[in-house]
Amino acid sequence: MFIIGELINGMYQNIGKAIVEKNKEVIQKCALEQIAAGADALDVNCGTASKDPVLDIRWLIESIQEVSDAPLSLDSSKPKVIESGLQVIKNTPIINSTTADPEKLGVLLPLAIKYKAKLIGIAISAKGIPQNKDQRIELAANIVATASEMGFPLEDLYLDPIVLPINVAQAQIMGILECIKEFKIISDPSPKTIVGLSNVSQGTNFRSLINRTFLVMAQAFGLDAAILDPTDLQLMEGLITAELALNKQIYCGSYLDAYKKK
Repeated sequence: MFIIGELINGMYQNIGKAIVEKNKEVIQKCALEQIAAGADALDVNCGTASKDPVLDIRWLIESIQEVSDAPLSLDSSKPKVIESGLQVIKNTPIINSTTADPEKLGVLLPLAIKYKAKLIGIAISAKGIPQNKDQRIELAANIVATASEMGFPLEDLYLDPIVLPINVAQAQIMGILECIKEFKIISDPSPKTIVGLSNVSQGTNFRSLINRTFLVMAQAFGLDAAILDPTDLQLMEGLITAELALNKQIYCGSYLDAYKKK
């Protein structure tokens, strides 16, 4: 499982304040804590706290790169912000994210190709969030087809079925899980699959429990990656144990520690 830590986001009060005050120590501490907890990459999002995200995304990236060489995922709805960040990233970047809209794909796919970035594609369009599995698969197929036509390597494409909060879209959860499996057969080579995990528990009372339960279920459907909070110990232990049960890791008495040290 490829884990992208979600905590460097201006929507969080401590990160938003650090961006405004240009306090790199807070950012660096958050980065290192997530990596130590098991993150393979870090999501970077200026959030609404930033008055100038084009410059602030660069400051965030440069601050993180002073203490870590972990891959970074650039999270913004504005292509100018994404490109600003791509210009200063040292390792293979991830663009988070494009929708299935032709205009968005027409801007972000060339950027991904130019900077040799991986790309997250969300099964959503200008019409809004899809309401069933078939709509999600159609949008995902559109992303894959456009990426293929433009020469983007499909093995570097991550498809997100767009997870909805269970308290408002309970009936859609099973269809979302089925999409994770079916996205894999859209093309050869197969795209990878990813979810923004915290969406499933938004607005609920038992967020950690719902997150880790859904994550384990998604792993059983073939999920490749997730954007999540790696400092949630029970979540990470559930993830590791699911990898074991799915025969992706070798059992030993101290398999939790062994996984964390790998």
